[in-house]
Amino acid sequence: MGTMVHGNVSIDFEDRLLSHLQIVIVQRFRRNEPLIMSWLDAVSVGDGRSSMWMTPHLPMYFKFAGSRVPAIDEQWLKQLTASADSSRGLILTSPSGELARAIGSVRLA
Repeated sequence: MGTMVHGNVSIDFEDRLLSHLQIVIVQRFRRNEPLIMSWLDAVSVGDGRSSMWMTPHLPMYFKFAGSRVPAIDEQWLKQLTASADSSRGLILTSPSGELARAIGSVRLA
C-alpha cells in the first residue's frame, strides 16, 4: 500500500496503481495541466466514490510501501492517460477496466 499526497489530501492506493498514477499525473503537470481524478472509496468507508481537483501548483508526494518498482503495463498506462485527457477526467481503473478502489480513507492534513 502506497500513499499519494496532493496539497493537504492524502490517499492510499496499491503500489502498482500508484506507480501508473505517478506517470500519468507527472505527464500532465509537466505540461502545466490540472485534472480531476476519481476513484472508488475504500470498503472500510462505504461504497462511495470520491473526486479531487489536482493542480500542478500544489505539492505532490508519492510514498511507496515496497522497495521494488512495479512493472509498468503500457496498455494500462495508455488507458489511464486517455482517461486523464478526456472531459470526464482521470477515472482510476484496473488493467481490466474495472473501477479501482482506494485502500484507506482520504485524510486531510
